[in-house]
Amino acid sequence: MVHSPRNRELYNSPNGDRWLLALELESGRVFVRHIPNIPSGGKTTDIEIGAFLCERSYGPQHTELLRLIGTLAEKGSDRGDQEPRSPNSV
Repeated sequence: MVHSPRNRELYNSPNGDRWLLALELESGRVFVRHIPNIPSGGKTTDIEIGAFLCERSYGPQHTELLRLIGTLAEKGSDRGDQEPRSPNSV
């Protein structure tokens, strides 16, 4: 059985390329899915987040992913400088 990941669009370029932040629910794997435009071949590729952020052709899709990651830090800042809680703490 094939499961489709949950996706959130990171960037849609003027030429039609799309980058999505994808979550594979079954495994918990998070990755970037690149869907190129048809003239570029249109073959979808999945890229691990670390490899995506290390690409030399850094563009707006990378900036948007970093912005999203930054929002996680902002949401966590309401706890101040407390130590992170373990998943089993109350």
